[in-house]
Amino acid sequence: MTSRPPRPRERGIPEATVARLPVYLRALQTLQDRGTLTVSSEDLASAAGVNSAKLRKDLSHLGSYGTRGVGYEVEYLVYQISRELGLTQDWAVAIAGIGNLGRALANYGGFGTRGFRIAALLDADPAMVGQSVASLDVRHIDNLEEVVRSERVSIGVITTPAVSAQGVATRFVEAGVASILNFAPVVLNVPDGVDVRKVDLSIELQILAFHAQRRADGDGRGAERAGLELT
Repeated sequence: MTSRPPRPRERGIPEATVARLPVYLRALQTLQDRGTLTVSSEDLASAAGVNSAKLRKDLSHLGSYGTRGVGYEVEYLVYQISRELGLTQDWAVAIAGIGNLGRALANYGGFGTRGFRIAALLDADPAMVGQSVASLDVRHIDNLEEVVRSERVSIGVITTPAVSAQGVATRFVEAGVASILNFAPVVLNVPDGVDVRKVDLSIELQILAFHAQRRADGDGRGAERAGLELT
């Protein structure tokens, strides 16, 4: 097994397309669960929240063009996208920081069906070390390098406090992990060739709050205009 997932963009697939492939895959898996055999580009695009022209262009990068009048074969397209994303392999994941979020991720059952195996849980709190979470014993963060080597970890997930995140990331990288998912509210500095995906829930909530405020302001102006028209 290689030490990191394949990087589709290096084979000529645009980064924006790569970002949409998991969305297409989720929509396709829902269709597959319903027993749907084929799907039109329009229906798949609607389920994924994109326009059909963009979807067809994205899928053309995989060499999948569908059949006129029939659409795409759901099962084969699931396989194509899964293969392109590296999900047909077993990627070992280590989670560093077993607080509430780390526990939730460890207990999430959806990873196993998508090619990811939670292989190790790490924490610096002596009171946490040795506890069983999701059928795994939490190991001390001091064992990170040994865990990466013995479990052949490909992806590191950081759910530590911000003050600890950079040190954990550096240790993951030095241990040979080149793919990191960061939930800590801090920007990580990593060498070229290391992929970091940042998930900041507070930023996402702030963006939603912005749009909610814009809608509320718009409704207020609409009500004000209606009031003026009635007087």
